[in-house]
Amino acid sequence: MTQPFPPPGFIRVESAIPGIVVYAPAPEEDEAQPAIVEFKCPQCQATTAYSVVDGGLRCAHCGYYEPPARAIVGKGAQGFEFTVETLSIASQAHGWGETRQELQCQNCNARATLPPGRLTHTCPFCGSNRVLQQAAPQDALRPRFLIPFKIEANACRPIAENWLSSSWMTPKSLKQSTVAGFMGIYLPYWTFDTVTLAEWKAEVGHQETRRRYNSATKSWESHTVTVWRWESGRVRKFFDDLLVSGTAKLSRVLLTQLQNYDTHALVAYEPQYLAGFLAQAYDVPLEKAWEEGREAMRAATRKACRDQASTSQIRNFSMALDFSEESWRYVLAPLYLAVYRYNGQPYQVMINGQTGAIAGQRPVDWNKVWLAVGASVAPGALLSLIGLLGIVLGALLPPTLAVGMVLLALGVVLLIAGGVIAFNIINKARRMGDA
Repeated sequence: MTQPFPPPGFIRVESAIPGIVVYAPAPEEDEAQPAIVEFKCPQCQATTAYSVVDGGLRCAHCGYYEPPARAIVGKGAQGFEFTVETLSIASQAHGWGETRQELQCQNCNARATLPPGRLTHTCPFCGSNRVLQQAAPQDALRPRFLIPFKIEANACRPIAENWLSSSWMTPKSLKQSTVAGFMGIYLPYWTFDTVTLAEWKAEVGHQETRRRYNSATKSWESHTVTVWRWESGRVRKFFDDLLVSGTAKLSRVLLTQLQNYDTHALVAYEPQYLAGFLAQAYDVPLEKAWEEGREAMRAATRKACRDQASTSQIRNFSMALDFSEESWRYVLAPLYLAVYRYNGQPYQVMINGQTGAIAGQRPVDWNKVWLAVGASVAPGALLSLIGLLGIVLGALLPPTLAVGMVLLALGVVLLIAGGVIAFNIINKARRMGDA
């Protein structure tokens, strides 16, 4: 019986030797890899984009509209336990489920994916024009859920302009600046659910008033002492959708200010939600994000334990902590990102694509800051100086001694208060510029 040639499952491959035909086993097809989807308008074949207003796909060329495919799942979004089995199940779905281009910045090394047919030569993270475009890899874990955009791009500019002029610390000329070119981008987030159970023990201080006899004055006097007593308790705390950023390319300080996402709006991931928007795959792996999440949960539980104590004076505090019912999700959250320049320096602005909350970097007019610092400490310093002068003159004019001591005491109080205000002003200015 004649065997077929080549045998089933073999294909012809390129040979390194001329005149020699070589056959090799055909590569196995990845059954878990989904079909690549391109969003083309069925009427005019133009690229469609996600509509923020109504949540569907809308063609800007002919007006064709396709309603959203999935309903909101919110808190019912499936979570995964931390087991080998569930991690394996989750890792079967990779990529974006559509053809996308990857934008790689040669300045800050950030990466973002672009929708089909979109070309850009500017990095959304740092504003650099040193970028490369290539086919987006499909090896990252696919998001299971996302929060759709609710804020339209044209609403970002007035939000940013109001924010630029909202602080007295910024230069006056900044109010005439405009922030344009906001790019909508889906950022990666890990969400964690867990229950913490903590047992704590500490010495807690209580203030008590006691009387003692003063033999020098031959009288009874009252004084306050701190009495330390051991206390203990138990705290059970539930964490629901604790958000941990999946990217290290953006300021954690700014992202924390914008993480007021409402996870009740979660929908099952579908590639059409990304139509017209940039998206970023995670660069912070699940294990590292979970460590960060556990630290945040541990700190919150520790605070709950300390709040359970009868007073705020605590020493020798100890806590035994257990985690249970742990689960995770990989989701995308909407953000508008823009980079503007002032005096040649780049500054980053972010707007929450669901709530419209804004955070960013602003230049600081340090001349204004130092004037405010001087105004805060000047009254106390001046009053203290007058009080010292009165005490010195008290040797010649005894009545001025008592007045000088009163003025000095009042001046010291005002100086301390002014120092606290000045410290807060400087810290706020530094945070504004360094965020």
